[in-house]
Amino acid sequence: MMLHQVEKIGESTLYYLQDLGRMGIFLFHSMAGIFKRPFRFSEFIKQIRVIGGNSFPVIFFTAAFTGLVLGLQGYYTLRKFGSESALGSAVALSLIRELGPVLTALMVTGRAGSAMCAEIGIMRISEQIDALECMAIDPYRYLISPKVLATIVSIPVLAQIFNLVGIYGGYVVGVYLLDVNPGAYFSSMELSVVNRDINLGIVKSFVFALIIVWVCTGRGYFVHKIRNAGYGAESVSRVTTQAVVLSSISVLVWDYLITAMML
Repeated sequence: MMLHQVEKIGESTLYYLQDLGRMGIFLFHSMAGIFKRPFRFSEFIKQIRVIGGNSFPVIFFTAAFTGLVLGLQGYYTLRKFGSESALGSAVALSLIRELGPVLTALMVTGRAGSAMCAEIGIMRISEQIDALECMAIDPYRYLISPKVLATIVSIPVLAQIFNLVGIYGGYVVGVYLLDVNPGAYFSSMELSVVNRDINLGIVKSFVFALIIVWVCTGRGYFVHKIRNAGYGAESVSRVTTQAVVLSSISVLVWDYLITAMML
């Protein structure tokens, strides 16, 4: 019995080490494919639309209501200390440093990350990727690299849109509903938000973008090698769920690590 448990632990350890190695090599080839010619510029533009443009409505409404809630909660918290004039600062710092990049990444993971994983996974189980390799077409350059570059470009832009919409959502609640002075709202923001805060949010959005596209496309690409994934359409559905969960957890973990390193 004891020997059997040791064998299972050893088997699991080897599996995860192999999986980590596969994903590392996958990331290297995907990034290298960006610099190979001919680059599929038309596919890159298409992925910008799919990942960035189609995610805009979700980001806009999420940001608007996040800003509204921050404005409402922040006002009633600050009122206890007689600091209602600092509402703009509280809303802006919360969005720029944390909520903007994190919520943008989570929304894009659910909307676009799952679609990327399912698309690549279906191509793998239907042997379309094998067909590309038989025709001497690099599947990384052809399929993965445009998605990687488009995600790295789209998510930071969406995060800044999230911040802007969220700040004005807090302004609507604070100024029009709770009678905060509009000048105080923006002046407190101007005094408290510095370049370091903005840089932190930008770095986070770039790292989150890389995590999302790496995990989601990688899980789909290796769907046939993932343990307990099943077969056919079942494997794609399970791996897609796994990719979304793993990406979301990774975003939250790296949010803490980046914040700790850049404080």
